[in-house]
Amino acid sequence: MTCPNFYNVASLCRHDFRLQVQRTSNQGGYLISWRMTEPVMEVTASSRHYVDRLFDPDPQKVLQGVIDMKNAVIGNNKQKANLIVLGAVPRLLYLLQQETSSTELKTECAVVLGSLAMGTENNVKSLLDCHIIPALLQGLLSQDLKFIEACLRCLRTIFTSPVTPEELLYTAPDHQTILFNHGAVQNIAHLLTSVSYKVRMQALKCFSVLAFENPQVSMTLVNVLVDGELLPQIFVKMLQRDKPIEMQLTSAKCLTYMCRAGAIRTDDNCIVLKTLPCLVRMCSKERLLEERVEGAETLAYLIEPDVELQRIASITDHLIAMLADYFKYPSSVSAITDIKRLDHDLKHAHELRQAAFKLYASLGANDEDIRKKIIDTENMMDRIVNGLSESSIKVRLAAVRCLHSLSRSVQQLRTSFQDHAVWKPLMKVLQNAPDEILVVASSMLCNLLLEFSPSKEPILESGAIELLCGLTQSENPALRVNGIWALMNMAFQAEQKIKADILRSLSTEQLFQLLSDSDLNVLMKTLGLLRNLLSTRPHIDKIMSTHGKQIMQAVTLILEGEHNIEVKEQTLCILANIADGTTAKELIMTNDDILQKIKYYMGHSHVKLQLAAMFCISNLIWNEEEGSQERQDKLRDIGIVDILHKLSQSPDTNLCDKAKTALQQYLA
Repeated sequence: MTCPNFYNVASLCRHDFRLQVQRTSNQGGYLISWRMTEPVMEVTASSRHYVDRLFDPDPQKVLQGVIDMKNAVIGNNKQKANLIVLGAVPRLLYLLQQETSSTELKTECAVVLGSLAMGTENNVKSLLDCHIIPALLQGLLSQDLKFIEACLRCLRTIFTSPVTPEELLYTAPDHQTILFNHGAVQNIAHLLTSVSYKVRMQALKCFSVLAFENPQVSMTLVNVLVDGELLPQIFVKMLQRDKPIEMQLTSAKCLTYMCRAGAIRTDDNCIVLKTLPCLVRMCSKERLLEERVEGAETLAYLIEPDVELQRIASITDHLIAMLADYFKYPSSVSAITDIKRLDHDLKHAHELRQAAFKLYASLGANDEDIRKKIIDTENMMDRIVNGLSESSIKVRLAAVRCLHSLSRSVQQLRTSFQDHAVWKPLMKVLQNAPDEILVVASSMLCNLLLEFSPSKEPILESGAIELLCGLTQSENPALRVNGIWALMNMAFQAEQKIKADILRSLSTEQLFQLLSDSDLNVLMKTLGLLRNLLSTRPHIDKIMSTHGKQIMQAVTLILEGEHNIEVKEQTLCILANIADGTTAKELIMTNDDILQKIKYYMGHSHVKLQLAAMFCISNLIWNEEEGSQERQDKLRDIGIVDILHKLSQSPDTNLCDKAKTALQQYLA
């Protein structure tokens, strides 16, 4: 923003916001009058001179005016609000950014702005509306440490306010890279040996932020030496039991983030014997609520991708049973005697439930025995199901993720999930939820629709087809994938009516949209759906009699397009299914273009495509079926038999055997 603009904004604020109006109405009717309220006039009159002095042509008087303003606003929220109304903020920001302003003036302006930010949330909103963040960030480029400190203090105050959007700063990876490139690691490392506990903690926190999901930083950290000792060894010392809890927890986070970034192996002793046990300790009911939450969430993140860590964690200090206490907090005989603390914890108890769901989800991600232990924990399925309807969106999301993790178990799908009718609350969640919950919930629905799941039938009866077809039209690729994936599972070995309902609800137009989707996963799952729809002869013939033209057109487009091997293999398998129909196979035999494509892929360099094309030919020439002789003759005429003879000499055993079997059909 240019200088004149700042000045104009300030002027507007000064002249347009001096008066406060109040609407009043008498009880006899609805006469409305507007008047100036006296109390506000008094405050405004006493505050106006502070703002007026900011416009004085004498720089020294401006500086003194800012210092006086600083003293006036300390601990006085009414004065802060009044100065904001009078337009002080735009003028202070203008002075702060002016090259002609002295460093002392800039520093005092930053201090006043920081004081204004310490008022109400409305104050912070007003500061944000005046674009304070870019101005303060620019101030960090100064050479003056006092000015930098004042800008940092103001930024910290603003960003600790709940009304400040985090995205106003750089996105995390960019910010990490900037700090890393400017030597943050080397300059902060020596602070870990400071005599001041506060300094050590701030350095530790900085490293945890730098390392999070950042392989570049993490790989550097493992090799950093501080007084002859490697950084990971220092972190391990800091998470020992005799250290303050805050230090233990933050050190564990540093090691966790470095491990997840690939800088430390998951089987390294510093992870298995130090970090993991430390985080489990943090889940104990002796710890404060915040510590239990942070401990569980960090542990969930650490073990999420690693089966062995999940197994070790599950048998450490009875963790699975320990987490059950997260749902009983605070108990009726709570040890908390501090009323303020109890009130705080009651308001934040939902965070414990969220953390427990997250950790259960990670623990049960892969191991069947662990899943059973979780589900067998007292009332656990009821607790998770209740979590689906909690008011907190974060708890609902964590509960859905937990259920999704447990739904990977065939045994649990057949038992616990059926006993608790999990599909009912899940379908309710899917009706109206934000995308982040929809993605996980729809992914879980895919599991509940597998052919061995008892929930499949009631889900179908509850109108799932329409809901899933709706998901396939989402702008979110993950929702499109899950929608079509669930339909694919639904169509597997399904009755003709269900398949017809899917095709009707999805529509041919939408099917074509999905087959031309830019997301590869969507395309692959759509081809999988088509394969499942086109299974068993009566179904194949029925579907091809009504949708044959469109399906053959789609197949042609994919085989001609620039697609990878897996996509073309799936498409050829669809053709093989069509070729297995009684009447449907004629749609192939009467389409010379398709026949030439099958011939082409029989001679392809990739064995997968050759085998898929071979399945098409085998189904077309099988001599036990009516019309086989005519089909064999036509295929011989276009050179298929010659290719079969060549393939019968293939070094690939599978391909060789298939070619020989096909040739026998000609000899029979």
